[in-house]
Amino acid sequence: MGAHHAITRRQVLGMVVATGGLAMSGGVGPVFAQALKRTPGEILGPFYPVLRSVDRATDLTTVKGKSGRAAGQVIYAMGQVLTVDGQPVKGARVELWQANAHGRYTHPSDTNPAPLDPNFEGFAIQDTDAEGRYRFKTIKPGAYPANSNWIRPPHLHFDVTGKVNRVITQMYFPGEPLNEKDLLLQSIRANKDGLIAAVLPPTRDLEPDSLLVVWNIVLDKG
Repeated sequence: MGAHHAITRRQVLGMVVATGGLAMSGGVGPVFAQALKRTPGEILGPFYPVLRSVDRATDLTTVKGKSGRAAGQVIYAMGQVLTVDGQPVKGARVELWQANAHGRYTHPSDTNPAPLDPNFEGFAIQDTDAEGRYRFKTIKPGAYPANSNWIRPPHLHFDVTGKVNRVITQMYFPGEPLNEKDLLLQSIRANKDGLIAAVLPPTRDLEPDSLLVVWNIVLDKG
């Protein structure tokens, strides 16, 4: 996949440790294969995009036809789509949608008074490469009120469709205090930790103030 750049040995090792032994260059060995658990599903949510581009875009920080850049912390959300036995899922469709840095979705049903970002639409789609890898350049979303008593933590929505399985889920950032209070995340009974990404420093070829957000998605049979 052309969007994937070379990374240093140290960072590859960091990814392996952070993602439970899953090397970004391929599947896993039998020791790790038995430990893989399916990624828990979550609700689609009310803000799945109504209008969305059909382009297989990987960069959410810019909008076609506009010269500006999305506000917020640049992140590279990346990882592999794997089966429970550790095999990469080639050609899986990975859809991502999210709120902007202010916690607002580009969606007519979002009544959050936080501002929209004219340089951020918050949706992208791509297919995994031969080793099951995906990567999006985007921004870290802001928290937002779901109701008067519930503030949702920063998260990314994913809809992943393989040849056999599909999972609709959400990815969360580590160390967020709101994670411990989130009704959706805390309702997960099995493999809750499987929804928390690892955050790593950027590789040398990326913006020095960006972050790598590494998260593998595990399907049953692919």
